[in-house]
Amino acid sequence: MSKNVEPNVNEVFSKIAAIIEQGKTTAYSYANSAATIMFWKIGQYINKIILNSNRAEYGKKIFPTLSGKLVLKYGKSFNEKNLYRMSHFVNIFQDINLVKELAPFLSWSHFCEIMRIKNEQARIYYAKDAAERRLGIRDLRLQISRKAYERQEIANSQLTANSPIPFNVFKDPYLLDVFDLKENFVEADLEKAILTELEKFILEFGNGFAFIERQKRIVMDDDDFYLDLLFYHRTLKRLVAVELKLGKFKPHYKGQMEFYLRRLGTPALPHRGE
Repeated sequence: MSKNVEPNVNEVFSKIAAIIEQGKTTAYSYANSAATIMFWKIGQYINKIILNSNRAEYGKKIFPTLSGKLVLKYGKSFNEKNLYRMSHFVNIFQDINLVKELAPFLSWSHFCEIMRIKNEQARIYYAKDAAERRLGIRDLRLQISRKAYERQEIANSQLTANSPIPFNVFKDPYLLDVFDLKENFVEADLEKAILTELEKFILEFGNGFAFIERQKRIVMDDDDFYLDLLFYHRTLKRLVAVELKLGKFKPHYKGQMEFYLRRLGTPALPHRGE
């Protein structure tokens, strides 16, 4: 007769821990989905009752008071800015069925990031791609900053009906370089090209430059902005910000750079228009 083998306590712990972690993930997915759908319904109600029927002025008047009462009872998720986001959410994602499809995989922060995108097809692309690949908010921002959708469109435009490569195959923008689909460079391409030869790029400025960060995140009023390249000059003891743009200079580029410099605590230098 074989004796009953008592399970090792570590094995029991591991099994139970796995069940707990799976349960937490499932619970988070349900809670996240429910919260997002709730925000959509609040936005729908706001648009229908407060903002429609020529009552926009009434809406502007009531928002501060309404948000104050909601924050007091339910927390800062219902502040005035977020109420406006909920209203905008319904305007951007009008199909509740699409929201229900995406909500288990995308947080409210994901949707807020996607709502910034003006192109509807691009919004749907980034939303579905993030849901399908379970991208975190940081990876989603990276995809948007690298213009993954735009680059995919460039790739598709260069494929013929007889091409062995299927449309929409380029989930990762860097695959474009592998297949030599390099026309119509966007800023992300330029940035990659510069970073590939970073030593040469720095030496063109002179000695004393140290590379700090790529896509430096700058936060202001809950909004995220990304500076392309950030250096430090050891002799001057100053930060050096580099923003990459294609085409001719536009006046708002100067304002954008001055904003970055203010946030970095660096005085702005006079602009040269070359």
